[in-house]
Amino acid sequence: MPDDDHSPISARHAKQLFADWTTAPALILAVSGGPDSIALMWLAARWRRTLKRGPNLIAITVDHGLRPEAAREARDVKRLAASLELPHRTLRWTGDKPKTGLPAAAREARYKLLAKAARAGGATHVLTAHTRDDQAETLLMRMARGSGIAGLAAMARQTERDGVLLARPFLTIPKAQLIATLKKAKVEFAVDPTNHDPHFTRPRLRALMPALSAEGFDSRNLARLAARLARANAALELLVDGAERFLALHGQGEANDGIDAKAFAALVEEIRVRLLLRMINKVGHEGPAELGKVETLLSAIDAAFAAGGKGIRLKQTLAGALVSLTQDRLRIVPAPPRRRRTD
Repeated sequence: MPDDDHSPISARHAKQLFADWTTAPALILAVSGGPDSIALMWLAARWRRTLKRGPNLIAITVDHGLRPEAAREARDVKRLAASLELPHRTLRWTGDKPKTGLPAAAREARYKLLAKAARAGGATHVLTAHTRDDQAETLLMRMARGSGIAGLAAMARQTERDGVLLARPFLTIPKAQLIATLKKAKVEFAVDPTNHDPHFTRPRLRALMPALSAEGFDSRNLARLAARLARANAALELLVDGAERFLALHGQGEANDGIDAKAFAALVEEIRVRLLLRMINKVGHEGPAELGKVETLLSAIDAAFAAGGKGIRLKQTLAGALVSLTQDRLRIVPAPPRRRRTD
């Protein structure tokens, strides 16, 4: 990668960025009209022209119906896509919009629409234009929430979501390079005012970045930290895999007979937390368990185990899973459905 964060991305560099998806049958390009996503479309189109056989590219713009300018910006994207000989579709998020948590709801709706478009177009991947700057902001947001190591690993280059693979080729690229690329190519782009709206968390953090950078918390260092945490998280997950096999050797009877409580207690705390999280999410029916609640549950299990005694020492439900501890067994099974309250 070039040392100059303000240098345009060369054709050779772009080829390296997109190399992982050369053999994909089709790729959805998520293009909002801002500089990052316009650069994604322009660079992907240029890369595709260098290949004898490569994936079909389909540009998709999601209009959330939140700004009057969005429809015009979608038309501008359509015109640019046509000049690049790319098919383009605009998808709209319809229905009532929530009064709170709007950015998260809009993001969820956007990914669902993009995944649906991918399935309809025979695409295996949706490519987004998240940059190194976005990665740094994501890490800071998750630090503020007190996320665990998995959360602090921030965004991965490629993840599964809604039945398709979500790919981020620009995670190591600063936004300034994408803007420099578009300026050199004389390609225009839109500026979304909500990116600087202090009512939202990410723009507030963005405004702090110059001061943070002066203290060493620049996007390069923060993205490097996220990458190292991702590496640590992957290593821990391998240890959890081994712990699962270890506990299986201490299992007996039916699958719902649980695991040996003493063998579980012998493991280090981080592995026990992750094992609990896995087991609860595997059988629970109320969505992913929150890390903080799993940590609280583990503390209760440890206290109940230390207290000794016979019979059931602990019985709790979490995320649709029933967790019980007896003298020698820890069991996690689906919890009975909650009874509906009737007036």
